[in-house]
Amino acid sequence: MGITDMTGVSFLAGAVDLQAMGARARHAARNLARASTRQKDQVLEHIAAGLIQHQEAILTANAEDVAGAKAHGVQPYFIDRLTLNPARLQGMATDARAVAGLPDPVGEQFDHTVLPNGLRLHKRRVPLGVLGVIYEARPNVTIDIATLAIKSGNASILRGGSETIHSNRALVKVIHEALTASRLPAACVQLIDNIDRSLIHQLLQLHEYVDLIIPRGGAALHKLCRENSNIPVITGGIGINHFYVDTTADVAKAVDVIYNAKVQRPTVCNALGTLLVQREIASVLLPRVVTRLSEAGVAFKCDERAYAIMESVLTPTTGAPIVERAAPGDFDIEWLSLILSVKVVDSIDEAIAHIDQHGTAHSDGILSRDPANIAKFLDEVDSAAVYVNASTRFTDGGQFGLGAEVAVSTQRVHARGPMGLRELTSYKWVGEGDWHVRAG
Repeated sequence: MGITDMTGVSFLAGAVDLQAMGARARHAARNLARASTRQKDQVLEHIAAGLIQHQEAILTANAEDVAGAKAHGVQPYFIDRLTLNPARLQGMATDARAVAGLPDPVGEQFDHTVLPNGLRLHKRRVPLGVLGVIYEARPNVTIDIATLAIKSGNASILRGGSETIHSNRALVKVIHEALTASRLPAACVQLIDNIDRSLIHQLLQLHEYVDLIIPRGGAALHKLCRENSNIPVITGGIGINHFYVDTTADVAKAVDVIYNAKVQRPTVCNALGTLLVQREIASVLLPRVVTRLSEAGVAFKCDERAYAIMESVLTPTTGAPIVERAAPGDFDIEWLSLILSVKVVDSIDEAIAHIDQHGTAHSDGILSRDPANIAKFLDEVDSAAVYVNASTRFTDGGQFGLGAEVAVSTQRVHARGPMGLRELTSYKWVGEGDWHVRAG
């Protein structure tokens, strides 16, 4: 069953012609770039209402995806990312309305200057154009991408994972209904409604229509896009994240922050992966860490010094937490589960060197009350988000006040960290003269 937009174009499930999709997206992007803020916000309000109105159908489709994933024996973190429920749908609707309430960046003027010859220059924000977004087991990403793309004036072509196909069909139906109700082309947001993986490679070559590729998934997906795309690629979202705890840290408060960063939602990219502890405080901090976090089911992969300290506090009455020696390569794993790597270090320099070698430039932090150490850490750790006495879990578009995010970029390009509305725009130079001509 297809959906027909206001132009009469039919989007049939399974019928995929990427060249045609690209052409429709380019045409839709021109329409969307001209849309008023009010019209774009109206679409987002319709999407928010539609998520609740069609909750039963969306959850039924999602249950089919979850059942299929479980039948294939996937990891628990994968099921958690895949699952929708009424609370998560309500959260998605709230996020859509939050994006509607944000300032529209399109048309914003900045960097005004007047040249000596009187020519007036400024930069004006414009949409990027067409986004190609490839993602895996998170159906909520469909709504995040759609709302941010629409508000920033960008069309989008979405390729979700095969495991989310039923959920994404139901969600895109809501999006198309919202676009049509607001008299915008349904082609503003298109889903590649086919799980053939060769279509990913075709999308990566669609340079005449797509302006930016955004992969959201594991390292293999990012590698695939980097190596096969002839379109610019924004990569990120892989989080081997660290805390360094120095000797001045408030131990009780540090344990609370560590607990939050590791336990609150361990299956996401901003969760804590590795704890680096200054040698002088290790014997005080680590017993408290293992006691508190093991109550939530956390297991520990430790270097030799951390293992000696943490093993020594284990007794039969502690519930026998899992404390193991780290294997080669353990500090290079994004756990996405209740596993924490732990290492004792002799200095802040050793901690920073470890982060530089094993980190992914996502989210790293220091727990300290020493201004000199804090300043050094902020100066020398070049991650997309760097924290002082705060959980890494804040690296999120909603938490940063962006409404939502299309990705967390770990690149050193125009966008780093959570990518919201402004990060989905470029700019053009505007020159205003009084019949100026160039003399030389």
